[in-house]
Amino acid sequence: MPDHNTQPSPTQPSTLVLGLGNVLLTDEAVGAAVLKALEPVAAARPDVALMDGGTLSFTLAGPIGDADRLVVVDAARMGQAPGTVRVLEGAAMDAQLSHHANNVHEVSLADLFDMARLTDSLPARRALIGIEPERVDWGSELTPAVAAAVSRAVAEIEALLARWADAD
Repeated sequence: MPDHNTQPSPTQPSTLVLGLGNVLLTDEAVGAAVLKALEPVAAARPDVALMDGGTLSFTLAGPIGDADRLVVVDAARMGQAPGTVRVLEGAAMDAQLSHHANNVHEVSLADLFDMARLTDSLPARRALIGIEPERVDWGSELTPAVAAAVSRAVAEIEALLARWADAD
C-alpha cells in the first residue's frame, strides 16, 4: 500500500486528513480509498497532509495533537443507506464518537481525543467524514455504493477545507 503521508509547510496551518480502516475488510477500507482520491488535492495544497491511520493506535496522538485542523475519514454505521456520506464537525463529531457503537474505531478515536484534550492539543477545527458501509467482511473491493461515495467524500472534504480557509 502506498504511503499517503505528505508534509505540510511549517509556515502554514496544517490540516491532517486521517483515513481510518482495514483494507482487508471490504467497505472498512473506504478511508484509504478516499485518501488515494485526495492525493491530487494534497499535492496542490502544502497545508494538507494525508495519513493512513489504518485501524488506529496510540501513535496517532502526536499527529492529531500537532494538527491545526483535523479531518477523519472512516466507515461509520449511522443507520443510513449504504454509501451515505455525512460530515460531522466539532461537537457533532464528538457526540458521534461518544456513542461508541457506530464503528470499530470510535472507542480508540475517542481515547485519542481524550488524550489530546488532556494536553490541550485537540484541534479546534475537526470533522468526521463518515461513510455508511454496506458490508464489512473479508474482501479487497469496496461495494458499489461505497465506491461511488468516495468522490462525494472528496467533494465534501474540499468544501470543508475551503470553508475553514475562509473562516481563518
